[in-house]
Amino acid sequence: MHALTKVIPPALAAALALTGATALAAERELPVKPTAGDVVKASLPAEWRTLDPEHTLYMELPAGRVVIELAPDFAPRHAANIRALVRERYFDGLVVLRSHDNYVAQWGDPDEKNPKPFKTAKARLDAEFTVPMANDRHFTPLPDRDGYAPQVGHSNGFPAGRDPKTRRTWLAHCYGMVGVGRDVALDSGNGGSLYAVTGHAPRHLDRNITVVGRVVSGMPLLSTLPRGTGPLGFYEKPEMHVPIKSVRLAADVPEAERSRLEVMRTDSASFKAVAEAQRNRGGPWNKVAAGYVELCNVTIPVREQKPDGAAL
Repeated sequence: MHALTKVIPPALAAALALTGATALAAERELPVKPTAGDVVKASLPAEWRTLDPEHTLYMELPAGRVVIELAPDFAPRHAANIRALVRERYFDGLVVLRSHDNYVAQWGDPDEKNPKPFKTAKARLDAEFTVPMANDRHFTPLPDRDGYAPQVGHSNGFPAGRDPKTRRTWLAHCYGMVGVGRDVALDSGNGGSLYAVTGHAPRHLDRNITVVGRVVSGMPLLSTLPRGTGPLGFYEKPEMHVPIKSVRLAADVPEAERSRLEVMRTDSASFKAVAEAQRNRGGPWNKVAAGYVELCNVTIPVREQKPDGAAL
């Protein structure tokens, strides 16, 4: 830092320090060291996006709705197969069959001997653990080092890793991410069995399982389920299963019945400031700034809209 100020005039050095949350604070009359909540409140309408109804799933459980956004840029074949399964009503009447403490909640067909047949969807798909970086047109990198990927950041609302040497990218196993259950064979996952991460980010699964999306609303309905008593958290008794009333694409649900959600654009100035506010937390409670944030600890803000379009 002393060497920097010897080469660069102090005024310019101070200007260079105005990055992330600090820059936005200066621009939008926020506290000098804003919290993520401060940044969200000061965000602009253009820094939010609505969910694409063709790639948004509504899973209806007895306790309420789980909203899942698919990520076709990262798993195009699996996303298409899941959409086909949903449109053939495959998931209707199936169950949440596993709740593994500090790990995942999984849903699908509990009857392995007489499984529910597919009508139009494919029974086997080649794995999509990674995809070409060219698929990812919205990547916003984090400056922090990561132990699981040469580079990490966010892409259109999803946490992602990438390797510039191999030119490959993938979605990361952060809280709320949705993956495709599989057996040992690489082509044994088809989207008929899905799980959501409900515990501390199991990043060791990155590039070993196809990740297809993220729960954007309704995570408490999965994370608070009773833990399964069988191996890996599977429910041992049928009465423990949580029935799935239905799974629908938002596009197939009447507009009046859709969840009115929008996600902060992860390529926006406000999102960069949100990440910085979580790297160096502001507010009177925080006494020591970490100066670092893990990929999975960067919150991706989601909010609900009133019918007139104003944020709640």
